[in-house]
Amino acid sequence: MLRYVLLLVMLVSACGLSPRGSGFITAEQWNPSTPELQQKASDFRQVSRAVSAAATDTCRRQANNLNCEFGILVDPDPNAEVNAFQTLDDKKRPYIIFTQTMIESTQNADEMAFVMGHEAAHHVLDHIARQAKNSQESAQIFGNLARDYGADDEGVELAQKLGADVGVQVYIKGFELEADRLGTVITHSAGYDPLVGMEYFKRIPDPGDRFLATHPPNAQRVQAVLETAAQLGLTQ
Repeated sequence: MLRYVLLLVMLVSACGLSPRGSGFITAEQWNPSTPELQQKASDFRQVSRAVSAAATDTCRRQANNLNCEFGILVDPDPNAEVNAFQTLDDKKRPYIIFTQTMIESTQNADEMAFVMGHEAAHHVLDHIARQAKNSQESAQIFGNLARDYGADDEGVELAQKLGADVGVQVYIKGFELEADRLGTVITHSAGYDPLVGMEYFKRIPDPGDRFLATHPPNAQRVQAVLETAAQLGLTQ
């Protein structure tokens, strides 16, 4: 059961993809052939240096129990889906991975920095471990309830799997909003404008306010950024 829970958390949080031996390359190694992508690569390298430095500083101040040496990688597969995520290697070093298509989808360096700051915030806030804990606790509660109502071993296992699902889904929207808020701070600390960066929200599908959606409605995310930016003295 624990194996299922950890697998579920890795899938939802995009953890568990090993940065090593996976075809990912460093931002410095990424050297696309087209002039447009070459400019994107140059911008991405600059953003990576600035955001990783800001994220490392934030991590050391707020989470001294974590490895704060961020690595930034690129998935150069031109057919990979538009995505950016945070993961850990076997030594718990944090990596932020952008697909090439994700980088292409950004319109400026501020959007790159905003997405990168958001992903870095997931690590600073220890979301992978917190998701695992929530999933395990919920799985245990559901399994105990099933057992109390007379379920057999198979029924208990099914209840545990359902509980693991619910344990992740109930908290994941809140984690995203937490990462939006801290990501705004990291983006600003790196020298980029989170109010420009959050324009990316206007071009992605809105998940709405569905219970099992993995992200909160875009309007809530924008509001979280606006409130945090106001605290930093930033205005539109």
